[in-house]
Amino acid sequence: MAWDLGTDRPIYAQLVEKLEVQIVSGYYPPGGKLPSVRELASVAAVTPNTMQKAFAELERRGLIITQRTNGRTVTEDNELIQQTRLNLAEQCMETFFKRMQELGYTQEEVVKLLDAMRGRYGNE
Repeated sequence: MAWDLGTDRPIYAQLVEKLEVQIVSGYYPPGGKLPSVRELASVAAVTPNTMQKAFAELERRGLIITQRTNGRTVTEDNELIQQTRLNLAEQCMETFFKRMQELGYTQEEVVKLLDAMRGRYGNE
């Protein structure tokens, strides 16, 4: 099944985000081997060149490492992975709070709403 990629932003940027989430969530664990460019491109329904561009960006960020004879692996730098996770969470929260403000919610109302909804998602 193809990844759900939108048309609002460059495809490679969406691939980078998707792979970052998979790395920080542990889907691809530290030191774990990544599928080949062609394999992931096929799964994501994109060209290998587009997936290669995404991999190059992840490597530039230090999240993946290319080993000439062993393919690509996820970094074992847990501090980098946790910092990336925090950055992604902050981006989500910033978007959320901006949207809630657009809807007319105050900070207090947002906190109450979050508290009321917390149990719906199983992370009490």
